Amino acid sequence: MTSTVTDTALIFEGGGMRASFTSAAVVELLAAGIHVDWVGGISAGASNTVNYLTRDAVRARTSFVEFAADPQMGNVGTWLRGKGLFNARYIYEDSCYPGRALPFDFATYRANPARMAIGSFRMSDGEMVYWGKDDTPDLPSLMRRVRASSTMPVLMPPVTIDGVDYLDGALGPTGGFALDAARAAGYRKFLVVLTRPRSYVKPQLKNERLFGRWFRRTPAVVDALIRRPAHYNSTREELFELEREGRAMLFVPETMPVTNGERNVAKLRAAHEQGLAQVRRELPAWQEFLGLA
Repeated sequence: MTSTVTDTALIFEGGGMRASFTSAAVVELLAAGIHVDWVGGISAGASNTVNYLTRDAVRARTSFVEFAADPQMGNVGTWLRGKGLFNARYIYEDSCYPGRALPFDFATYRANPARMAIGSFRMSDGEMVYWGKDDTPDLPSLMRRVRASSTMPVLMPPVTIDGVDYLDGALGPTGGFALDAARAAGYRKFLVVLTRPRSYVKPQLKNERLFGRWFRRTPAVVDALIRRPAHYNSTREELFELEREGRAMLFVPETMPVTNGERNVAKLRAAHEQGLAQVRRELPAWQEFLGLA
């Protein structure tokens, strides 16, 4: 296995089931033989990241389309039992083995020479933590970290790793983009897959008091929730500036037909098809940006 692009970082934004649309980027990058040497993602972007690294276009799509129909995916009942509105343990840690609903080709993931970073938020002190291949020597360690990166506050229970509790990496200082990790790895060019239209601006947090009571023992989480809209909007503006400078190629959905919690497979399938159509239109520009044209 080899990488075809070594001077550009590939970054996947999260967004829950909005990744039904953006997983199309994984599918088409793989179909075009575009293998980037550094990949980073947060939340649902972490799933796109590892699916890209295992070069499994089928899993990339299924994870955010057909899998939504799985009866063990989660519901209010699983949330009341402490397993999450999205049954996170099942989704990330139980379904990934051979013969299960979403088998993951760990051998290919390990053989891929590309480096990666998936990010999560440490609840105790509000620090952002990124994990790479050195932190994921086996399938359980990888998928537990993908789960930690994707753990939406309140809707899913925190994930404990080595005695430390984590939540969704979107609570970190970039608002959900592994741009800081890519820069720390030395990159100055970026291909970034976003999950919101260009005009989107994240609004201020609602129900601040409710979150304050829910996370009263971890004030760093409350502070991060309050700050997240500003962090998110600021990073997007930074990405748009990098785009204007010619240092970033952005995939920005022209429309986003589904929400982060969508479970209707027909709607998710339609979103994925829309994503495929847009990626295919834009792919020649990506190839030129990456020096592959």
